[in-house]
Amino acid sequence: MPQQVLIVDDTEINLILFSALVKKLDDCEAHAFSDPRKALAWVTNNVPDLVIVDYMMPELDGIEFIRLTRELPGRALLPILMITANDQKQIRYQALDVGANDFLTKPIDKVEFLARARNMLSLNLARKHMDDHASWLASEVTKATQEVLQRERETVIRLSKAAEFRDPETGAHILRMAHFSKLIARGLGLSKEDQQLILEAAPMHDIGKVGIPDTILLKPARLSPEEFDVMKRHATFGFELLQGSTSKLLQTGAEIALGHHEKYDGTGYPNGLKGEEIPVFSRIVAVADVFDALTSERPYKKAWDVDAAVDFLKNGSGSHFDPACVQAFLAAWDEVRAIQVQYSEDKVGSSTGL
Repeated sequence: MPQQVLIVDDTEINLILFSALVKKLDDCEAHAFSDPRKALAWVTNNVPDLVIVDYMMPELDGIEFIRLTRELPGRALLPILMITANDQKQIRYQALDVGANDFLTKPIDKVEFLARARNMLSLNLARKHMDDHASWLASEVTKATQEVLQRERETVIRLSKAAEFRDPETGAHILRMAHFSKLIARGLGLSKEDQQLILEAAPMHDIGKVGIPDTILLKPARLSPEEFDVMKRHATFGFELLQGSTSKLLQTGAEIALGHHEKYDGTGYPNGLKGEEIPVFSRIVAVADVFDALTSERPYKKAWDVDAAVDFLKNGSGSHFDPACVQAFLAAWDEVRAIQVQYSEDKVGSSTGL
């Protein structure tokens, strides 16, 4: 496609001259306007490769034309060549301030005109090539980043399943509580990025159970105080397994693993944190995890009635649970029920669902 050259001059003979000179340039097309306002309308809808504008024009002089052009989106780097008289130094200074790149002095020398125009067109073409290359590089970086993130997500799911193989909890539980967590995060006003982050990190909440003996983990009865002390160590085990990573996802998983059994009143474990001392993601997962655990059948217990589980959350609001998290969860009740149906035990296969 030919390079587009915009020429703005209120003198007809100059337009004819400049247009003829532009034709001598390789692969260039001239767009000549004697009315600067019509030229401004054209440059609003088109992006030329070079603008040649006279200073002395009625209604809209060259300086004002340049200023208005520079204010248009995507026109900040547009090459602009201004035509002035030899004795108009102050005008040149003003033109430089508003964005002129170079000058031609009257009377116009044809050789100088062609040389300056050709140089500015070449520089603009090189800049466009660099922009295209930068855009390509950005696209390639985005693709590579997405591939890394996808591998990271797969690692998370495999880690979560490693705990799942040794735990009577199911893959459906992991998916439900992760989606519940996203609902709560949304209800709390967290960003979409944080909503997606907790969706992907929540499945790691119990990864530390890989370090708990089967005799305790799989016991089909209530644990003794001594056994429960051992079970509580899974929070620390999960944190130690995931901490220290440069991955934000794994860092978040470590935070959740450590804190999802803390209680709002400070009676939880492992560190007895209280209120907002508990990271918000851990407070969110506490609600999502407990609700789904209560309403799910396990070898050692029957599933609770949904209404009973809701009452448990309400009664524990402010003591066990962050009240804001409970409120956000219950406010999305229709979506909670939809998630229970979508990720029921008989519908969840090998898909991650995240």
